[in-house]
Amino acid sequence: MVEHSQASLPAGLGNAQVEVLLMRRTAPFIHKDAVVESRQIGEGTRIWRNAHILPGAVIGKHCTIGEGCYIENRVKIGDGVTIKNNIAVWDNVVIEDEVFVGPAAVFTNDLKPRAHLKKKPEQLTGTLIKRGATIGANATIVCGITIGEHAFIGAGSVVIKDVSPHHLVYGNPATFRGLICRCGMSIPARRAGFSCKCGITYTIKGNVVKEVF
Repeated sequence: MVEHSQASLPAGLGNAQVEVLLMRRTAPFIHKDAVVESRQIGEGTRIWRNAHILPGAVIGKHCTIGEGCYIENRVKIGDGVTIKNNIAVWDNVVIEDEVFVGPAAVFTNDLKPRAHLKKKPEQLTGTLIKRGATIGANATIVCGITIGEHAFIGAGSVVIKDVSPHHLVYGNPATFRGLICRCGMSIPARRAGFSCKCGITYTIKGNVVKEVF
């Protein structure tokens, strides 16, 4: 982790020029209208307008935190994570490397919230989003579950139970709809093995998918 500083960009740049400059930075880029209280922000991470990062949050390298996001103290975010606009990440949520969280997705950390019952952070329920998973726009992740590696949650879904690695789920409640490669292409079911066009080979047994290294 590196110490962050409020960074600015030269005026009059086009979007492509801004992207090139940001990719060359090693220090985090923090928009002047963001509130970043944490000193645990990885190099190359970009934090955009009106985001608020509390002091205890840990954010890895080369992440993007979109406009209007709120990240609480007991949150850990890995490297290469994209969190799009208007998302709150509450205490005890862990997001591993290379996860994509679509705009307005919802995390929770209390299965039985009451306004008059104030709970300590350690009393709240955690959620684990594992490496490479995708959470679609406006999906709701009910706390206490694990979303497996490279799983894919469809937009607008309500997820109430664990999602296995490489599973595609969607709906309310979200249910299994198929298997999916790291690259986002479908993996045919009912086959013993499959080699994707992207170059990854899998063994398949029922709905259990494993990469062949």
